[in-house]
Amino acid sequence: MHVGAFILAAQFPGQGHQEALHRAVRSAELAEVSGLDAVWLAEHHFVPYGVCPSAVTLAAHLLGRTRTLGVGTAVSVLPTAHPVALGEQAALLHQVSGGRFTLGVGRGGPWVDLEVFGAGLEAFEHGFPESLDLLLRWLREPRVGADGERFAFREVPVVPRCEDPLGAREAVSPPVVVACTSPGSVRLAAERGLPMLLGMHCGDEEKAEAVALWRSSALAAGRSPDEVEAAEHVSAGVVQIADARPEAAEILTKAMPGWLRQGLDAHVTVDGRQRRMRDPVAYAELLCELHPVGPPRLCADRLAATAERTGIRRFALLVEGSGDLATTEENVRRLGGEVLPLLC
Repeated sequence: MHVGAFILAAQFPGQGHQEALHRAVRSAELAEVSGLDAVWLAEHHFVPYGVCPSAVTLAAHLLGRTRTLGVGTAVSVLPTAHPVALGEQAALLHQVSGGRFTLGVGRGGPWVDLEVFGAGLEAFEHGFPESLDLLLRWLREPRVGADGERFAFREVPVVPRCEDPLGAREAVSPPVVVACTSPGSVRLAAERGLPMLLGMHCGDEEKAEAVALWRSSALAAGRSPDEVEAAEHVSAGVVQIADARPEAAEILTKAMPGWLRQGLDAHVTVDGRQRRMRDPVAYAELLCELHPVGPPRLCADRLAATAERTGIRRFALLVEGSGDLATTEENVRRLGGEVLPLLC
């Protein structure tokens, strides 16, 4: 089982951007020291829900500050990025880190980001498959051109190309995972043989259904049974460790609603459509019910149960739900020092 930290660089009420980013970097450094497998970095624009606007940039910083830790994006928002530019950055990080980088991509939402970056609503509603396929070709082929609805350009060489360090002729690209929030996105990932990143709002039953749909869709698309069996999906969640479950839940239910309220309310749609946001208190309580929140043994049992029910053995767990640096540091240390040994 592979347990990593999910880092949003969340800005809690009363905090500045620097405080949120410092906590994010510190969480990653402690994740490596504490024996966690990886950190997964979120990307948001113009909202305090998360103040990291470029997951690949923060990934580059953290790869430079660590030596063994895996670093992934969860996710880089593809509709507002050029897939070639993102592919170049991913290949660069893959090469200079010795293969420690994983590129997670997703559609994002119908937010004002699409207007600011000039992508337009069409890129969100219909352009994701074209962008994803161009990105994958860039990571896997020596030369790439495009003749699509959104991207069209003459063939150019891929530089830097992801090369096998032993000199094999076939490219060895960084792993790519896809955030999946609907049956359509599950099928899209499955047809391309790409593992899923499933969100922290989902319970075990919903994640198990997504895995089953992914498997059937991948097999129907001609993926081999061995490839399907080897897929390493990622389950996002929340973790808060304390000596008793009520204590751990209280930490989150006191801090998270304020962050969720200001963060979710700040989202602005590009076309003025109304978006129904979750009730912050109910959502915080739901996350406590779904995920490892409590003493170490309970947290370990909860992760093991999710793995058994869903078949997913990679986890990205939000560690900063308290909003407090010292509490987050203790949470990361206890996750590595007290929960991970129970999972061996």
